[in-house]
Amino acid sequence: MLKLHNIYIALIACLLASCTPTPTSVINAVEEANIYPDYQNITIPINIAPLNFLLRGDSVKAISVVAQGKTENITVNARGNQVRFPMKKWKRLLQESIGDTVQVEVMAKINSEWIAYPSFYWYVSRDSIDSYLSYRLIEPGYEVWNRLHIKERCLESFDEKTLADNKLLGGKCMNCHVYGGNNGKLSMFHLRGKGGGTILNQEGRIRKLTLKNDEMISAAVYGGFHPSGKYGVFSTNIIIPAFHSTNNNRLEVYDTQSDLAIADFENNRMITSPLVNDSLSLETFPTFSADGQTVFFCSAPAIALPDSIRHMRYSLCSIDFDAEDGTWGNQVDTLWNADEMNGSVCYPKTSPDGRYILYTVANYGTFPIWHKEANLQLMDLNTRHIDSLSEVNSDRSDTYHSWSANSKWFAFASKRGDGQYGRVYFAHIDEHGKVGKPFVLPQANPEHDDLNLKSYNIPELSVSEVPFDANLLESIVRNIPTESFN
Repeated sequence: MLKLHNIYIALIACLLASCTPTPTSVINAVEEANIYPDYQNITIPINIAPLNFLLRGDSVKAISVVAQGKTENITVNARGNQVRFPMKKWKRLLQESIGDTVQVEVMAKINSEWIAYPSFYWYVSRDSIDSYLSYRLIEPGYEVWNRLHIKERCLESFDEKTLADNKLLGGKCMNCHVYGGNNGKLSMFHLRGKGGGTILNQEGRIRKLTLKNDEMISAAVYGGFHPSGKYGVFSTNIIIPAFHSTNNNRLEVYDTQSDLAIADFENNRMITSPLVNDSLSLETFPTFSADGQTVFFCSAPAIALPDSIRHMRYSLCSIDFDAEDGTWGNQVDTLWNADEMNGSVCYPKTSPDGRYILYTVANYGTFPIWHKEANLQLMDLNTRHIDSLSEVNSDRSDTYHSWSANSKWFAFASKRGDGQYGRVYFAHIDEHGKVGKPFVLPQANPEHDDLNLKSYNIPELSVSEVPFDANLLESIVRNIPTESFN
């Protein structure tokens, strides 16, 4: 700390000659700096892009920051309130700090006085995060949209490309992009409306599929890939949006009917089972286990809707699946009972190592993004122990999550900033199952989140990028026939 202090004083001496303070004029603040994003005292991956930030306040005239590793350090002196770290120096700093901490000192000129804030740290984990993240950008109302994009961002830099643009695809609605096995060579999303279908990417070969047969109430909606890539499991839903008139939950979305089906991508067939395909219960949000032998899903008894919506609670259930025969199991088991837990579960996702299942819990219903009480929970599948993730959750909606390939990180969408716009956050989980404080997706311009008027929807992690972009996709989709399933 003494070495860092000496460096800091030397920097002050050469900072912005017209307003250079002397060491005796520096005031030590008691409270921590009001920086955005809140990157104070967090665990970060070795390969993350620079954590650029700003100091809130109109009176900030200049800022000085030192990020000190073992031997490497980065110094940033700037007029105004923004801190942007040089990419090459940032990567060197993280590389030498693997398994250790970077100490960060922040000093700012507020009006005519220099304030030194309490230092904070970044612990640089040996666990890397997947290099790519895809998400849909959409107006925060969800029920009304104009311009939709599916984007893919490199987390090691600030590079971003557009995978799909609805203006290039006839103005159609696009559902969110899903990777298979955290790999950009296998992915899909739904393109709704006439001439649409499920857009399946298999190593750059694009297929347009109608994932529906005569037994199904609708085409495929929510779902994901089998570990083999040969199958996909989906819900098939009749979805009704409705506005609230009596509380702060702006929008409710509920299913009047919903079942499950598995798509066999090699043989163009849909596989159903009466255990997850009847009118007595509503099944949704299916996902495969890491070994592909189990389907986890959410299930609720069918009740009168919308009158009884606040009594609509989903349990977390499972059923076996035999990938060799392409057959469902003959028994449904309950892992998390909605009546006992007095809540409703949605959007389960299993970790690639098979140890955990991460899901969202709200008071009721199956559309958590407008439920302020919606929080993440983590279940250890070996012990059935449930972690309420108090370090991760906020007083706003926290949901729509995905795992990294090494099961050491997960991404999720949260409205903790302003209650309206969803942003992407990342949290680390160590070998003991302890989950650390989350941090928001870094941006080249730290004001980006203040200026961006779109929500990040369904963030998905991948170790490699998708082999197409929006222009190539437009050409392919317009010219390939739609494949039917039976």
